[in-house]
Amino acid sequence: MGTFDILNIRNDFPILGRQVNGKPLIYLDNGATTHKPKQVIDAVVRYYADMNSNVHRGVHYLSQISTDAFEITRRKVQAFINAAHDHEVIITKGTTEAINIVAACYGRPFIGKDDEIIISAMEHHSNIVPWQMLCEEKGCKLRIIPMNERGELDLDGYRSLFSERTKLVSFTYVSNALGTVNPVKEMIDIAHRYNVPVLVDGAQAIQHLAVDVRALDVDFFAFSGHKMYGPTGVGVLYGKEELLNKMPPYQGGGDMIKDVTFEKTTYNELPFKFEAGTPNIEAGICLAEAIDYINSIGLDAIKEYEDGLLAYATEQLARVEGLRFIGTAAHKSSVISFVVDGIHPYDIGVILDKLGIAVRTGHHCAQPVMDGFQIPGTVRASLAMYNTAEEIDALTSGVERAVRMLK
Repeated sequence: MGTFDILNIRNDFPILGRQVNGKPLIYLDNGATTHKPKQVIDAVVRYYADMNSNVHRGVHYLSQISTDAFEITRRKVQAFINAAHDHEVIITKGTTEAINIVAACYGRPFIGKDDEIIISAMEHHSNIVPWQMLCEEKGCKLRIIPMNERGELDLDGYRSLFSERTKLVSFTYVSNALGTVNPVKEMIDIAHRYNVPVLVDGAQAIQHLAVDVRALDVDFFAFSGHKMYGPTGVGVLYGKEELLNKMPPYQGGGDMIKDVTFEKTTYNELPFKFEAGTPNIEAGICLAEAIDYINSIGLDAIKEYEDGLLAYATEQLARVEGLRFIGTAAHKSSVISFVVDGIHPYDIGVILDKLGIAVRTGHHCAQPVMDGFQIPGTVRASLAMYNTAEEIDALTSGVERAVRMLK
């Protein structure tokens, strides 16, 4: 593990050296996607230049080295999240596909009419819509964990939702719209007292917090590569071996089979049963580089730096006249959402963009959260390990300028 050197880290990300609208880029939309270090970018080029071939299918040299590299990623993910087995790591397109796999392959066989699924009031649409689709198909029902005015889940309300009809719980580790860090271990333990499995959406946690799936005792865990400095189009579904073995495949095709006749198909073993067709090989291989990069700095060091930056940003933005934070939980990670009285978030975002500052405006694919706060959306500044206090100062000045112009 190395030391946290912000200048060296920033030098690793080529895009941070460019200008936008004649201003140095200040990128504060990391909750949507993170930028890529040159180590990952170089790995993409190296794959296509040196080893491009399909995986798990060929005996020739390029296929073998591509397959080996792809499987190295699986083992690195296993170590990164401390899974018991590498075959518990399913390579997906991202968090959304991972959640949909659980909804289809666990939900359809094991959840029926009048059964209940618990999700929270702060979920991203990707952890709402698949369950709604399942409810429409099977006649089951969604139960919603309530949230208070600070953007924290009500654990007493959560406990009250359980009954003999509860078949699954699914909630986010870190809210993409509010930054709230949920008490995941406690929530999993509560569900397990009722013998209910739990899926955790880790898309906004995996790049900020150390995740140990065995210590959490989580049943399913989903995350995306592109939010942790890796390529787009790749992600992970972790599942406990016992549960994955009970579940049918998600799709049919190549690689997920052992034997095919016109009368019957025998499915492959884990993890390949859930990996039909040619995967995003380049992204799968290069995700390993992103994991190596994070490990070279250390998640503890990253968390300490980002927590300090979040505290500083909160303090600075609080000085802006009329600004109100949306999401003031006691435990937060790297997200600041806010509104300014009398000004639409979109208008602030446009002015910030003219200053080279990239933020996200709108409902952040979390419309029920915005409805709960009775607002159309927020300005969201989401932080990464390459952001700086100077960028926070520029953001604050930019918001103040927008307020002066729009009031």
